[in-house]
Amino acid sequence: MTKAELVEQIAEKINLTKKDTERVVNIVFGSIMGALATGDKVELRGFGSFRVRSRNSRDGRNPRTGEAVAIPPKNVPFFKAGKELRQMVDNFGPAPFMDGGAASDPSGRDASASTGSDANGESSEDDSLF
Repeated sequence: MTKAELVEQIAEKINLTKKDTERVVNIVFGSIMGALATGDKVELRGFGSFRVRSRNSRDGRNPRTGEAVAIPPKNVPFFKAGKELRQMVDNFGPAPFMDGGAASDPSGRDASASTGSDANGESSEDDSLF
């Protein structure tokens, strides 16, 4: 999905113009990028978290010549998917907030996640809190 497709889909769902929706999407993405640029972490419960990871310097090789090359240290953005997103992707299910999502309960959570057990049938304290 491209950013334009995301804007179009959101605009249809919330009855805003594409121009207004694009502004909102740009503000959200800009806020996430700004937070990462200042070293902050961004957590979106159920979706995942964005953070910055530091990579140490290392020795690499030029693939054409085979010559050794020093790669300097750098900071890179990193995304870690949340539990609900991982489960949804693993089960190929629709997003709980999407219209027509058959596998969601009234709380907006995935029905399989609200049973209090994981994929192996084992319950956990986190699942039983909701």
